[in-house]
Amino acid sequence: MPILTPKIPRRFIPLAIVFAVLVLLMPRTAKFNYDYKKGSPWPYETLVSQFDFPILKTEDQIQAEREQAGAIVIPYYRFSAEVTTSVIKNVQGLDLDAFNVLRPAIVTRLSDIYSKGVISDGRIRAEHGSARISEEVIYVQRDKRAVTCPRSEVYKVADAKDQLVALLAPQYPSVNLDSLFRRSGVYGAIIPNLIYDASMTNLTHVESDDYISPTLGYVKADEKIVSAGEIVTAEIAQVLDSYKHEYNQVFGYSGPRVLLYLGNILIALALVVLLYFCIFFSNPAIFQSGNRYFYLLFLFILSAVVTFLAERFAPGALYVIPFPVLALYLQAFFRDRVVVPVYTVMLLPLLIFCGNGMQLFVMFLTAGIVTNRTFGNLNKGWQQFLNAAIIFGVELAVFTGFRLIDAGSTSIWWMQLLQIFVGALLTVALYPLVYLFERMFNLVSVTRLIELADTNNPLLQELSAKAPGTFNHCLQVMNMVDAVGRATDANVPLLRAGALYHDIGKMHNPLCFVENESSSPGAAKYHQDKSAKESAADIIRHVDDGLALAEEHHLPQEIRDFIGSHHGTSCTAYFLNKYLNEGGDPADVADFYYHGQKPVSKEQVILMLCDSIEAASRTLTEFTPEAFDRFVENIISGKEKDGQLEDADLTLHELNVIKKMLKTYLQQIYHGRVAYPKRKR
Repeated sequence: MPILTPKIPRRFIPLAIVFAVLVLLMPRTAKFNYDYKKGSPWPYETLVSQFDFPILKTEDQIQAEREQAGAIVIPYYRFSAEVTTSVIKNVQGLDLDAFNVLRPAIVTRLSDIYSKGVISDGRIRAEHGSARISEEVIYVQRDKRAVTCPRSEVYKVADAKDQLVALLAPQYPSVNLDSLFRRSGVYGAIIPNLIYDASMTNLTHVESDDYISPTLGYVKADEKIVSAGEIVTAEIAQVLDSYKHEYNQVFGYSGPRVLLYLGNILIALALVVLLYFCIFFSNPAIFQSGNRYFYLLFLFILSAVVTFLAERFAPGALYVIPFPVLALYLQAFFRDRVVVPVYTVMLLPLLIFCGNGMQLFVMFLTAGIVTNRTFGNLNKGWQQFLNAAIIFGVELAVFTGFRLIDAGSTSIWWMQLLQIFVGALLTVALYPLVYLFERMFNLVSVTRLIELADTNNPLLQELSAKAPGTFNHCLQVMNMVDAVGRATDANVPLLRAGALYHDIGKMHNPLCFVENESSSPGAAKYHQDKSAKESAADIIRHVDDGLALAEEHHLPQEIRDFIGSHHGTSCTAYFLNKYLNEGGDPADVADFYYHGQKPVSKEQVILMLCDSIEAASRTLTEFTPEAFDRFVENIISGKEKDGQLEDADLTLHELNVIKKMLKTYLQQIYHGRVAYPKRKR
C-alpha cells in the first residue's frame, strides 16, 4: 500500500526557511578547531601562538588566591610629610653641647631614614577574625598614590634609632653616640611618619578579597605552545584553554570571507538534512500533517535561536536554559521514536555555537531523554517537583563527570549548580506552554486525548443516554483498537478517543441502528416501512451528523478524521443488496455509498477494521479458531477489494499483525464456556 508523497514545496519550502535562519545564526568568525584532553598526546602538528595572549587562571587557582587574600591583612599607612619636616626641625634645634658639629650629619642621616618611612613599634591587631597582619608587605600612600612596599624597607621607631647610630658610628668612632642621643633628646624626637589607617586597611582588604587577577602570565606571538605528540599536562592544558578563549573572542577570520560563508552554509545544510531524515525515518506521516510539521520546525528554530542568543550575550547563563522542556514539548504530540532523534538534532547547535558545547550537549540530551520517560508518571501536582529533582540529579551527575575529567578537581562551582537547579525548575514551570502551542498549531496533546477518552465527558454521557447500544459498541471498539494499537506501535490514546467518538452521530437518530432497537415483543422496527434507499440514506447520515456534532463541540480535527473515515467510501451492503434483489437499477446505486474519505493513517485503518469486525462479530455462530480466522480474513480482504485501504500509510507486515491481533482478540472474547450440570432432585 503506497505512502502518499506530498508535493515538493509543502515538504521542502519550510526546510528552506529553517536553513536560511541557521545560516544567519552561524558564527562570523573563525573557530578554534583543536580537540584535546589532559593526559593524552597532542594529536596535531606543533602549535605556535599567532598572537600575544594572557594565560588565564583556573577557577581553582582564583579560589585559592581568594582564600589566601582573605587570610592575610595588609596594613595601610599614610606618609606624613609634616611629621618628617617637624622631626628634622626639632633635631636641628637640639643643643648637642660640644658635639654640635655632628648636627648636619645627624640631620642628613635622619632625612634618609625618614624618606623610606618610620612606623610605630606596637603591633597592629587584625579585625577580620582568624586573619593575620602581613609581616611581608604594607601599603604606603604618598601624594594620593598607594603602592605596596616590602616591610623590610621601612623602619620601626626602635630600628630607626639603631640605624641612625649605625650610619654615624664609622664617621665618629670616638663618640658614644647612643649616650649622646639619649642625653640630648635626639631619640625622643624620632616619631613615626607613616600613620596607620585602620579604615583604609579594612577597605583594601575587602577589595583585595573580591578582586583577584584573572591572568597568570603571557605567551608571546610565535612562541611554541605544544609540540606534536607531547603529553598535554595540566599546565599545557591551561595554556591551550587560554589560547582557545582568546582565539574565539578576539582573533578574526583571516582567510577569504567567501570560504567562511561557504563553511557556514554547509554546516547549516547538514543540520537541515539531519532533521529531514530524522523525520523521514521515524515517522514520514508527519510530512502529511502540516500543523505537526510546522510545530516541529518551530521548536528546532527556537532551540537554535535561544542557543545563539545565550552564547552571544550571556554565555555564563547557558546552564539555566531548560532545554529538556523541548523533549516534553515533543512528547506531547509525537511518539518516542520521533522525540529522541529530533530532540538530539535540536541540541546540535550547542556543539556549534558554544565553547563548552560537548558538556552542555551531553548534559541536556541525557536529562531530556530521562525526562521523557519519567514525566508520564510524574506530571501531576507535587510530583512535578519530584520530576524537577530527577532532572537536576541527572544534569548534576553529567556536569560533575565533565568537571572531574576536565579540571581534575572536586571543588564546587556554586554558580553553575544554582543555574542547573533553576533550569530544572524552569523545565517543569514552562511545560504549561504546551497548551498554548496546542492552540497555536491546532494540535492535540496526549493529555487532551486522555481527557476526551474519559467516559464522564458530557458528550459521551449524552451518547450513552440516547443511544446505549451504540455507546456499548464504541466501548467494545475502544478495547479492540487498544489491543491492536499496542501491537502495531500506533498512537493508542488517539485510537481510544477516536473509537469513542466515531459513531457519535448516531444519537441524532438512534432507533435507525439495530444495536439501539428494543427487543421487546411487538416493538416497532425502524426500517420496516421504509424503502431501501430511504434506509440507506438514514444510515449514511450518521457520518454527517457526527461531523456536525464534532464541530459544534470543538472536537479536534484528528477525531473528526476518524468520524469521516471509519466507513470510508464503502456501501451499506444490506440495503444495497435488498435494493438490487427487489429489481433496482444497478446503474443507480450512488445513494448506497458513504461519501466520507478513505483512511490514510494507520490509526484510521485500525479503527475502520475494528469497527467492522466488532459489529459483524455479533452474527457469529461458530466460535473456533478456524472460524475466527476465516471471519477476519473475509472482512479485511473485502475492504482491500473495495479499495478502502489503497491510500493507507500501512505496510504489509503491519496489516498481518493487525489480522493476528484481531483473531486473538476474538478468541479471547468469544471463548467457549463450561456448561453447569443441573442438580438431581
